[in-house]
Amino acid sequence: MKESKLESFQSIYRRACERKGGEKVLEAMLQAPLSKAQIETIPDDRFLAAMTKKVFQSGFVWRVIEQKWPDFETVFFGFDVDKVLLMPDEMLEQKASDKRIVRNYKKVMTVRDNAMMIKDVALEHGSFGKFVAGFEKGNITELWAFLKKRGARLGGNTGPYMLRALGIDTFLLSRDVEDYLRKNEIIDGGLTSKKSLSAANAAFAQWHEESGRSLQEISAIVAFSWGTNSRVV
Repeated sequence: MKESKLESFQSIYRRACERKGGEKVLEAMLQAPLSKAQIETIPDDRFLAAMTKKVFQSGFVWRVIEQKWPDFETVFFGFDVDKVLLMPDEMLEQKASDKRIVRNYKKVMTVRDNAMMIKDVALEHGSFGKFVAGFEKGNITELWAFLKKRGARLGGNTGPYMLRALGIDTFLLSRDVEDYLRKNEIIDGGLTSKKSLSAANAAFAQWHEESGRSLQEISAIVAFSWGTNSRVV
């Protein structure tokens, strides 16, 4: 990241206010994330459920997954980690042909794989929530990298969107945010390369220091100040 080119948060905020109809309108569009204490209390089964939902939504019609979600909960025992880990391959194959859910064998297999990751982390840290709560504003992309490396199909935007769905503070590399970062020479090259993620994280951490706002709020404000705002911010 080229620090000399980093726009001040106040400048970004003013532009977002102008584009969205004023400060009151903009502030009404923002949502605050959970506190660290609240994150620590998220049950492991809710992490597994959120991972599974985002994996199945990836490359698919989100609305269909939402409609079928109660059946997903039933088919996978409420995403109880221990129960999922007891499922043999034969049972997973049966789940993959269950008409109540989206029948995708490879995605069904990720449920057990991600349950194993959650279990391993929970044994070391007490719970997956406590592990996640340990990441700070300045290294949130390291959590993204962990999810990509240790999890199943949690790379790209899937992991970050899963975190956001649970109320965990993170920025998102939505189309508008990515365009802003590129046009302002904060990142170049591959969006999910270690270099780009580190530069993006550093920029958001600096804006956090300037404003005291959450990464989630900053992410939205950056997007609202730029582009078409056509995706989740």
